Amino acid sequence: MSPDNQRSLRTDARRNRDALVGAAAEVFEESGPAAPLDVIARRAGLGNATLYRHFPTRADLLVAVFAEDVEALQARGEALLGADRAGDALFEWLAAFVALVSSKRELATAVPAEGAGSALFDRWHASMRDMASALLARAQAAGEAADDVRAGDLLALCSGIASGAAADDQFDRLLRLVRRGTERLSGRSRS
Repeated sequence: MSPDNQRSLRTDARRNRDALVGAAAEVFEESGPAAPLDVIARRAGLGNATLYRHFPTRADLLVAVFAEDVEALQARGEALLGADRAGDALFEWLAAFVALVSSKRELATAVPAEGAGSALFDRWHASMRDMASALLARAQAAGEAADDVRAGDLLALCSGIASGAAADDQFDRLLRLVRRGTERLSGRSRS
C-alpha cells in the first residue's frame, strides 16, 4: 500500500471514529448509556462492524464520549490560568466542572469500576485536582480566596452541587454560596 493510501485509510478511520463518538454523545444524551449500539452506528452512517472495530465494548465508547468533554474542560482551565482575575477564573472553571459532572453523571456511572476505564477515570480525577489546585493557588496569591481553602474541598462541594441540584438556577445559586464563603474567609466578600 502506498503512503498516500495509508494516510487516506488513517484519515477515514479517524473520521469514522469521530462520527461514532459524536453520534454516541447524541444518542447517550437522548436515551442514556444503555442505548442500543446499532442505533449509534446508524446515526453515524456506519455499520456495527466499524463501531466494534473502534470500540470493542460499550465501556470503551462511553469513555471516548466522556474523554472529549474532560479534555475540553482541561483546555479551558489551561486558558483560564492566564486570566487577569484569578478568582473569576477559578469559579468560571468550577462552574464548567459542575456542568460536566452533572451532564455526564449517568455515563460515568455506567463505566465498569475496574479495567482501563477505571484507570483513565483516575487520571482524569488527578488532572481535575491539579487544575483546581493551580487555579486556586492563583486566586489565593491574588488575595481572592482564603489560604485555608483546599482544591479537594472545592471539588467535593462542586461534585455535591452537580449531583444534588435539580435546576441550572440552583447550580448557580449554590456556586455563588461557595464563592461567597471562599471570599468571606479571605476577607474579600462581594455583596
